[in-house]
Amino acid sequence: MKTKSENVNYKTKDDSINAHLAYPEEPGKYPGVIMIHEIFGLDDHTRGVADRLAAEGYVVLAPHLFSSNKFSKTLSAENIGIAMKFMMSIPVDKQRDEQYRANELSKLSESERNAVEQVNQILFANRPIDQLVEYMSAGVDYLHTLERVNGKIGSMGFCFGGGMSINLGCTGKTGATVIFYGENPSPIDKIKGVNGAVMGLYGGEDSRINAGISELTKALVEYKKPFTIKVFPGAYHAFFNDSRPQHYNKQAAEEAWQMLLRFFKTNLV
Repeated sequence: MKTKSENVNYKTKDDSINAHLAYPEEPGKYPGVIMIHEIFGLDDHTRGVADRLAAEGYVVLAPHLFSSNKFSKTLSAENIGIAMKFMMSIPVDKQRDEQYRANELSKLSESERNAVEQVNQILFANRPIDQLVEYMSAGVDYLHTLERVNGKIGSMGFCFGGGMSINLGCTGKTGATVIFYGENPSPIDKIKGVNGAVMGLYGGEDSRINAGISELTKALVEYKKPFTIKVFPGAYHAFFNDSRPQHYNKQAAEEAWQMLLRFFKTNLV
């Protein structure tokens, strides 16, 4: 299916968000999907996945959650780029080694260290979950204003975005929620607010994130939410991202994509 895409801007409660909007070229009514980027912001990979999903018959809104006036200066493309370069320089087996990370950080210039530390403070140490959920919720409202959207909305996200996807799902404003290796909502009993099914896709070598799977599963069972959990053996965190070769796992990514399509087809179409 041929697609079109455009840059859009939608209003939040007291701010605005830039986003990539992708949709089928053929007129008609389609389900909507909020697609949430990794920790480093909206990039070409996320836009590409949005376009790919649009070709399957969805109207996909990929917001840049850091583009608001509140966050755009500190979480600028430059600062995020510096932080991303630093994060990507850390070997996979050293990414949770705080001493190693500190040693590598000390090798950066003062301005680079400041950028990494500022990004870390907002996105890791004191993440503004409620504010980000409000931005995503406004994105759902925006999708509902589009003539091409049939009223059914799902969400999906990667890493940071996977955690954001389930946090959005906990508001009850979406009918299907997909988590690609994302953190659980906190507190976990937020799960009771989920409306519809949940699917979690995880890499077998992603021990930190996977430590929360049992807690998530328990909550989904307790609150009687339909769900699918899949752990891909041998796959690392961010296994779906083919722009990160040290993490990408082609076999796991292809299987996950087919699972995603079946999930949305069952729960949104």
